[in-house]
Formats: sequence, structure tokens, C-alpha cells
Amino acid sequence: MKECDFLVIGAGIAGASAAFRLAASGKVIVIERESSAGYHTTGRSAAQFLESYGNFSTRCLARGSRDFLLSPPTGFADAPLLSPRPVLHLARPDQMDRLRAFFDESAASIPGVSLVDEPSILDMIPAIRPRYAEAGILEPQAMDIDVHALHLGFLAGAKGQGAEIALDAELESLESKAGRWHARTRRGDFVAKTVINAAGAWCDEVAGMAGAKTIGLVPKRRTAFTVAAESLDPDVSFTPDKWPMGIDIDEAFYFKPDAGRLLCSPADETPSPACDAQPEDIDIAIAVERIQAATLLRIDRIEARWAGLRSFVFDGSLVIGPDPEREGFLWMAALGGYGIQTSPAASRLVAALATGETFPSDLEGIGLSAADLDPARIE
Repeated sequence: MKECDFLVIGAGIAGASAAFRLAASGKVIVIERESSAGYHTTGRSAAQFLESYGNFSTRCLARGSRDFLLSPPTGFADAPLLSPRPVLHLARPDQMDRLRAFFDESAASIPGVSLVDEPSILDMIPAIRPRYAEAGILEPQAMDIDVHALHLGFLAGAKGQGAEIALDAELESLESKAGRWHARTRRGDFVAKTVINAAGAWCDEVAGMAGAKTIGLVPKRRTAFTVAAESLDPDVSFTPDKWPMGIDIDEAFYFKPDAGRLLCSPADETPSPACDAQPEDIDIAIAVERIQAATLLRIDRIEARWAGLRSFVFDGSLVIGPDPEREGFLWMAALGGYGIQTSPAASRLVAALATGETFPSDLEGIGLSAADLDPARIE
């Protein structure tokens, strides 16, 4: 039996970042059901740092994470975590009302956001079909995130402060006895004063073991695949490396450059049980159809395909904070598709709540409050 101050359940981006923050305050052990950390959603993310993504509380967490991602602690990563990749939201003539509403919502809080016309769109992404997009919104300060480097930095930083990572340690039971949490796993037993529920799509299952009320977590499958950037015209070639990420204004599809190829998705959100998600042929076919309708790309062959689960609760906000009934049980759940880009701020917040510190003043200064993310709001 191993004892610790903080037992973190899950070694994806949520658990890894929480362990990184908490390791300075006590002994941390992270338990992970898989044989590698970040096997599920974290390892399948094509993350973009995009401040317009999500609802108000999510955008606040992204803003609160920007400085860390741009300037991580010395030794955290061998290369920059962010690299420039503007995002271009595309609108057909029938989507102009949505485009204007999105612009009004984004321009007030995101620097540099601008409306662009069709000639500008074709200049930035030559593969867009002429007369497909009437206008677009450009977010010039969006960036690619090196997900692997970020996740590895959190794990290595946590271990460098004494944290332990126990792989192949699927949770079998979790109960509170005399003010301590007792966890039984395939790798043995653990005892901790505080538990951080960072189990991704399995967070409600962990809560059930702990005797806590579930939060109505809904995992949703997101499909992605890569293709060559080939043109329908044999006399035209595309070099996508410098293209912005292209997103339909209603999120019906997106594509972005990826190592000389294009990473594509139908931006699907199909409810799913917690599982090792796999792509469905129909979702790939839908994405291909939508992208070919919008572009002059010839998609003859799918080079790689995968799927991951993005978990949500009813209001689309993250769930971060102490359980209202189970003392010493904290949630870091419902990260949706925002967990990577919000992890620096979200982990600071969960560490503050777990150690009794005050709510981070910089997050409060941009309008975020503990109530926005509090698990108690679920009732």
C-alpha cells in the first residue's frame, strides 16, 4: 500500500497538468489504467490554440493559459510549445448571419480578428473553390500546439518534483475511510487525503466508485484523418504548409496542414460510451464530401485515421472543483475539446482548490469565477 497527499486518477493532459501543479505541495501519485499516459483523447488531439473556441468560461481559461504556453518554465520543453497557425473561418452566402454574429462576439475580446473577402480567402488557401465562400473571419494569433511536448513536459515536471506515475493501474474500487481515500487498482492499493478525478470519459464511473453523484458526463466521438493535398487539376499543385487552418463557420468540417499533409475532420460530436474510440467509415465519408464541396482537393485515399472522445456536461463548461458532498474528492472533468489549450490555467485552478489557496487573481480579473466551473452547479 502506497500513501500520498494527492492521488490523481488519469494521466492524460488533465491528470498530468494537475500532478505538475500539485507536486510542489505534497506527495503526488498518478494512476493510469492504460500502459501509456495520454493513450486516449490527449494522444489523439490535433490541438489548436484558439481563443474563440468554446463558451465564455472556456475562453477565459484559454486566455489564462496563453502566457504559460508561450513561455513555459525553463527546461519544460526542448522546443516552443506553440507555433503560428492562423485560423480562417469560412462562410458560404447562406451562412453570413452566423459569420456576422461570430465576428461581433469574437472581435470584442480577441486581438486582431478581422473580416476577409473571397479574394483574400483564395490567396490564403488556394484550394478553396471559387464562389464557395462569400467571406471569412481570420484569427491571426491562433497557433498550433505541440501536444506531445506539452503533455510530456507536465509529466516530466511532475516526476522531477517527486511525483510517481503508475501505469497499468486501472481503478477497481475507491472509498473513504476515516478521512482518507483508499483506492484499489491492478497495481496495488493507494491511500490519499485528496483525490483528483481526472479520468476523462471515465470521470462519472470514478465518481460512482467514490459514492459521489455523477455529473451527467457525455463522451462524444471526434473523427480525424490525414490525406495528401492533391489538386483536381493535374497542372496545379498545392503546398499547404503555410495555409491557415480552415474551419466551416458552423463547424461542419475543418482541415489544417500537418507535416506536408492535411489533417481533416467532420467535427463530429457523436455520443459514445467511454471506450477506446475508433473512427467510423460514415464519418470519414461525410467529411470527405463536405471538404470536396468546399475545395478543389482530390481525396482518393485516406492515409491515417483515428478517433477520440471529448466529454461534456449540459452547459459545455469544464467541471473543476471539490465535490459538494464527498470531502477530499475534486473534479477535473468535462474538458470537452478544450483540455489541451486550457490545461495550464485549469491545472492552476484545481491545485489552488485542492490546497486551500485563493482563486487565481488573474483568472478572476478576466471575469472567471469558481462558480462557473463548480461541480455543485450541476444540480
